[in-house]
Amino acid sequence: MYRFQRLTLTTKTLHRHHNHCFFSQAAAAIIEEPPSIQTTLLDGLPEPGPLETIFAIPRSDSGKNVSAKERKAGRVPSIVFEQEDGQHGGNKRLISVKQNRIRNLANELGRPFFLSRLFELDVRPQFESDEVIEKVRVLPRAVHLHAGTDEPLNVTFIRAPSHALLKVDIPLVFRGEDISPGLRKGAYLNTIKRTVKFVCPADLIPPFIDVDLSELDVGQKLLMGDLKVHPALKLVQSKDLPVVKISGGRASDKKSK
Repeated sequence: MYRFQRLTLTTKTLHRHHNHCFFSQAAAAIIEEPPSIQTTLLDGLPEPGPLETIFAIPRSDSGKNVSAKERKAGRVPSIVFEQEDGQHGGNKRLISVKQNRIRNLANELGRPFFLSRLFELDVRPQFESDEVIEKVRVLPRAVHLHAGTDEPLNVTFIRAPSHALLKVDIPLVFRGEDISPGLRKGAYLNTIKRTVKFVCPADLIPPFIDVDLSELDVGQKLLMGDLKVHPALKLVQSKDLPVVKISGGRASDKKSK
């Protein structure tokens, strides 16, 4: 279990298939935490926000017809389990959640931010029931949307206990474009990555990563290893891969020459 103290220093893959869109964290998975890892919150870094609740009810059956009936009733067929692999995930529970709740969260937060945020999943026999079957912290692993309407078709959650590490695609938020020397000279911003995958302690998943462009000049770039994150987060890919680059002159300037 993590020990919390505060110091004074205080993504997405998109696949299209016919008329459906599938947004997922490419390989979100639960990994047991080594006992030596300590967690602390650091000033100056984005911190996890308060947990919002998603209410759910159990679902006994699966299949195309069952899913269609759930959607017609305004519910989204969903699954919650303890491992990344949906076919072999442990402690799998079939559930349904309210369609408007998932739609609103995905639209308000933005899909990459929805897929990197922890929620409290409250499973009850019926939505209006006072009886609680399971109340657990979860991470959305994938959300399947209708391409034409953006209505959620199904959602997959993985349980996120404090003793776990999870692979998460963290969204990047770019700042400082207005004072970047390179951009002020007429160069353009070449955004190579919009999310970066990290192995994160479940209690320290950041809502986003700040990317400071304010000192970048023409030809300069930021690498994955340049991103400022909590030291407990571990990059999945090489630290030498580029995230963003200030490239050349603007297309309009080149045409005018």
